[in-house]
Amino acid sequence: MTEAAHSVHDMLLTPTGLRYRGRLYPCSIGKGGISAAKREGDGATPTGIHRIAMTLYRPDRLARPAPWARPIVTGDLWSDDVRDPAYNRWVRAPYAPSHEALRRADPLYDLVLVMDWNWPDAVPGRGSCIFMHQWRRPGYPTEGCIALRRDHLQRIASIALPGTRVFVRNQ
Repeated sequence: MTEAAHSVHDMLLTPTGLRYRGRLYPCSIGKGGISAAKREGDGATPTGIHRIAMTLYRPDRLARPAPWARPIVTGDLWSDDVRDPAYNRWVRAPYAPSHEALRRADPLYDLVLVMDWNWPDAVPGRGSCIFMHQWRRPGYPTEGCIALRRDHLQRIASIALPGTRVFVRNQ
């Protein structure tokens, strides 16, 4: 992947942050670093060219960031059970298999840009839930997602469209 392979309309993860539309946004990545061999539970951010598939937001905590954003409501979950047919999909409670709650007490998932990593046709064990979400604090690693400051995430969500490409390469 070369610099010429992307445009200002794409996002590019660099060693210094996420570059998008002429701006550089500080961000955090997975505690497992960046990996070309992503697998469930490794904590790595997968390499590749990903696309923004959907935007989810908490309507009780912030305004709709874009016309195509979908609200996160009570009972919204994301399956991370490799044995379940709904693996790496948005599901609803009650839901017995392993999952992650989208509606959290903390603000991490108040706004989520879902990338198409291993989605919609998930390969079990290849990894789930690669989101762009709010960070806990600067430099604090994620479980494989890309995390940003809240106001930066809101800005990005307000201008990114479905299909916006996110370039992630080994640094």
